[in-house]
Amino acid sequence: MNARHILTIARKELRGIRNERTIVLAILLQVFIAMFSSFLVVGLTTLYDPSSLGGLAGGYAVGYAGADSPLDGLLEEKGFSVHHMDLSDAVASLSERKLAAAVWVPDTPPDAAEPVKITLYTVKNDISASVTGTRIREALETYEGMLRDTRSDRLDVLPIEVAIPSGSGGQGFFIFIYGLLVPLLLFMPAIISASLIIDFITEEYSARTLETLLSTPLTFSEILWGKVFAAWVLVPVQAGAWLILLAINGITIANVVPVLLHVAVASLALILIGAIAALHYRERTSAQFIYSTALVAVLLVVLSVPGNPVNLVVLLAAGTAVPAGWTGLLVVGGGATLLALFTERYARRIARTTTP
Repeated sequence: MNARHILTIARKELRGIRNERTIVLAILLQVFIAMFSSFLVVGLTTLYDPSSLGGLAGGYAVGYAGADSPLDGLLEEKGFSVHHMDLSDAVASLSERKLAAAVWVPDTPPDAAEPVKITLYTVKNDISASVTGTRIREALETYEGMLRDTRSDRLDVLPIEVAIPSGSGGQGFFIFIYGLLVPLLLFMPAIISASLIIDFITEEYSARTLETLLSTPLTFSEILWGKVFAAWVLVPVQAGAWLILLAINGITIANVVPVLLHVAVASLALILIGAIAALHYRERTSAQFIYSTALVAVLLVVLSVPGNPVNLVVLLAAGTAVPAGWTGLLVVGGGATLLALFTERYARRIARTTTP
């Protein structure tokens, strides 16, 4: 294959992107999210974590039933007024709105083999229940950490210590920023580019311009890889721009180069899946439908693996040392290489029936 021919096709497709209004609007939407991420984080985190408003749970009464445990003191530390009573009395008081919540703790010893199953009762469809539930969740998470420490000798695999960057605003902000916002901004360009490659390929068939291109010195494979390159090169460029805008908004992103490498390799795999669908169906609607369906299936399978690219990007962006990061990159790169080999072979097969 001639690299100049591939770049010629890539430049042609990149110039044509300006006419794709849907793509331009999608990019502008991402720019808006990245530019004003600080404002969005404050507003959306308030919905996600009502306690971020501060101090709303102070003074609420909670009914405590069951065995004694450190959870009693943890609830008081969160500002709750804890009342010890029978479970039936606590539930009755909760139904009469005399309590904000009721907690029942079993008499399971902290070092027992079975899990400690704590039951929490709250009022449905109540704003105060959302606030108190969040504060109680923090106490439960602290208690969970104490139980994990007690049972740590049973661990077969050491957990990864997630480094929360200073100034990230606490756990709620950290989860929203690094667990949702960063993956959304970094992987959305990959999904858009995978749809873009379908349009690049199918429009040659629908506009009947493929025969014209093949009458030039260009080969079918060069045309295909030029389009793939045009769609792929947009991903690291957009992702890098989003990282810069996030940094301007005060959101620290660590390990920028590894993060961009993971995004670029994973996006190449998605783009090749889109290219294969477009080559097979040669019609935009069918190819987009099959790609969208395949995308859901692929995401479900990939996200079920702990070391998937999304998890690795989140950990790397937060500055966490990820020993399996390069291994994960090699695995995804190997999958992308296999897809590239299959795409090339399939393209040559099509070329034998298309070349005039």
